[in-house]
Formats: sequence, structure tokens, C-alpha cells
Amino acid sequence: MKNIIVLFFIIPSTSFSQIDQFMNDNIIDLINPGKKIGLNNWNIVNDDVMGGVSTSNLSLNRENSLIFNGYLSLDNNGGFASSRLNLYRETLNGIKSLRIKFRGDGNTYKLRLRQNNRSASYSCDFKSIKDQWIEIELNIEDFKPFWRGYSYNNYPKLDTNEINSLGIQISDKQEGEFKLEIEYIKGVF
Repeated sequence: MKNIIVLFFIIPSTSFSQIDQFMNDNIIDLINPGKKIGLNNWNIVNDDVMGGVSTSNLSLNRENSLIFNGYLSLDNNGGFASSRLNLYRETLNGIKSLRIKFRGDGNTYKLRLRQNNRSASYSCDFKSIKDQWIEIELNIEDFKPFWRGYSYNNYPKLDTNEINSLGIQISDKQEGEFKLEIEYIKGVF
């Protein structure tokens, strides 16, 4: 009697090219418009949820970069504009950092991670240089809990297994037009 070994692979809702890339480099594309990754399941969340009047948009340019732009207004106690990409839980389990390549307008932006079971978002700032492409890596340990602009010292640590969205935000009284162009955001494990 012969022994037969059957292998089953559980594949998350990512493309085979993402899986192959992960297996080779321990990196996964989260947003990469050139590869048509991370273009769906976005939500715009601006300060109009609290009476503000800021606006933001997401679009693609001719170079296949994701454009996050709009107008940040401080009127009516406003002051933030954001977009959020919904992720499948466990997509970022064990992640060590996020690598982002972007071109900005000189403003400081936030990369934000959210968990379904927590009110606060975990946020890390990154500074753009006007009209220059930059690639940076943000360590997961540098993401700090914030809720409605306030930081928390005694909040539970970010659980990478529970991350269900990744967001981009502009705030901190940087009133005026803004534009951030993103070539990619990758998870590094």
C-alpha cells in the first residue's frame, strides 16, 4: 500500500504574484496601482463627519500612481481629510514595517492602521518634500494609538493579526490644498 501525501494551501485574498513575491522577499504589495493592487475597497472619511468642510479625493494619474488630494479646512472646527483601504483581517499578521514610495507637496501625512475591535487608530507621521520622490520604511513599533487627535499612553499594543484597514490622512492644522502621489505601499515581514 502506497502512502499518498496531499498538501493543501490556504491562500489569502491576494493575487498569486503577491504570494510569489512574499515567498521570495517577505514583502507583500498592499497598494501598487501599476500592478492593479489596492485599487478597490477605499472609503473617504473627512471632517464633515463632525461638521467640518474639508474635502479629499482618490484617483489614478497617467503614470498609474494613486493620488490623494483635496483641501484641508479648519472651518467649523474641522481639520482632517483621510482615505481608508479595507483589508482582510490577518493580511498583515507579523508585519515588521510598511514601505512607501511617494511624492508630495511638503506637508506631513499620517499612515494609519485600524483594528475592528478598537476605537483608536495607530498612526505614524511621514514628511513629504515638495515634488520629490521619496521611499521610506515605517516600523510597526512607531505606530502610536490616537483617537480624535488625542494620543493614548496606556492603550493596548497594536495587534498585527487584527489590522483591518490602512489609511492615509492629513491633519495637524495644515490648511490648504494638498496632494500626495503614491507609487506603492508594501508590507515587510
